[in-house]
Formats: sequence, C-alpha cells, structure tokens
Amino acid sequence: MKYLIVSDIHGSLPALEKVLAFYKEQHCDMMLILGDILNYGPRNSIPEGINPKEIANRLNEMADSIVAIRGNCDSEVDQMLLDFPILSDYALIVDNGKRLFLTHGHIYNEDKLPKGKHDYLFYGHTHLWKLEKEKGMTVCNTGSITFPKGGNLPTFAVYENGKTSIYELSGNLLKEC
Repeated sequence: MKYLIVSDIHGSLPALEKVLAFYKEQHCDMMLILGDILNYGPRNSIPEGINPKEIANRLNEMADSIVAIRGNCDSEVDQMLLDFPILSDYALIVDNGKRLFLTHGHIYNEDKLPKGKHDYLFYGHTHLWKLEKEKGMTVCNTGSITFPKGGNLPTFAVYENGKTSIYELSGNLLKEC
C-alpha cells in the first residue's frame, strides 16, 4: 500500500487541494491524517483560503480511504462534519509486518513513546518536519502543509514498502529514509 501522510491542515483549502492532487497523481491508496484538520487554533493566524466546510466535503468524498487521528485543535464539533473517525489519540497500522504508529504529537512523540514496539512513529503537531532513524525505529514528523515553522516549507510524507519520503507541498522530494 502507498500511504500519503499529512498533518496540520488547519482549515486551509488551497494547501489541501495541492495534497489531494499529489495523492491522485502518485496513485496513493490511503491518506493518513495526523490531526488538526479543520480548525486553525488560537495561537495561529487565520490560514490562507480557510474553508473547513469544503475541506470536510473533499475529505468525505474519500472517507473510505482515510485513517485519521485527533490533533489538539480537533473537537467533537469537527467530527460532526466528517464521515470518518477523528477522535482517537492514535492509530496503529500494520503494513507488510511493519508497525506504523500514528499520532498527532501532543500526547505521544519521540520523547514520550507509546508502549510496545513500533517500526515507525509518524506525528505532526510541532510543524517542523523530521525524518530520522532513532531508537530502533524510523521517526517522521510530517511538518505542516499550512503553518510550517522554523523556516521550513510546507511538507507532508509518503510511506510505501518500508520507505518514508518527505515532500514539499510543491511535490519536490526533500528526504527519504
């Protein structure tokens, strides 16, 4: 399976549209969303092209191909708009025997690991992308497609056959691991 992994959309329709175009062009099988989908949060500015209702419509069209978890800006009201579950703090996906732990990053992260063995840790929350092998697993922070921090560009990740790649929102490959 080919997974597109994205976090911290924060209600920006133009950013999501670029991710969806990449998803289709690259023939991804599923989208894994690591939280902060519709709301931008009180510490962020209002994102360009904010349109949570249309984001919900676009994502609902592909609900059967989405696994999503809750970010610190997601709520029960957001869940009312979405046709796929978003209120779990984490999800575990097993792909060809590899365990992919998905979380937002505000509860579990590389400094506060969940119990059990995981081959991959995917998270967001900090808006700073990262892709490294650490502590016997691959650690990937997908960054943010809407509010990147630290001088970074908007980013997301792709996982396929044991390989993780970080891409700029424009589709340029930044790193593989």
